[in-house]
Amino acid sequence: MPYLEDLTLYYRKGCPYCQKVFRCMEENNINLDKRDISQPGNQNDLVKIGGKKQVPCLVINGKALYESDDIVAYLEGVPVAQA
Repeated sequence: MPYLEDLTLYYRKGCPYCQKVFRCMEENNINLDKRDISQPGNQNDLVKIGGKKQVPCLVINGKALYESDDIVAYLEGVPVAQA
């Protein structure tokens, strides 16, 4: 599974919108940095980046993208080299 650099997904366990993004990632063999906001410091980092605690949040080169549908659309459009 290729690893996509410069992308970080902030999520919360049990969030159905986050699970939707995870399903998309699994179906499209996408691997990227994932950070659970319940872990120390991650929620603070998320707020610094995007100004709010909302998840899922995909950080693309330092810019926040919210809303699971928008994140899924972005990820489905990312060209992923097959390993």
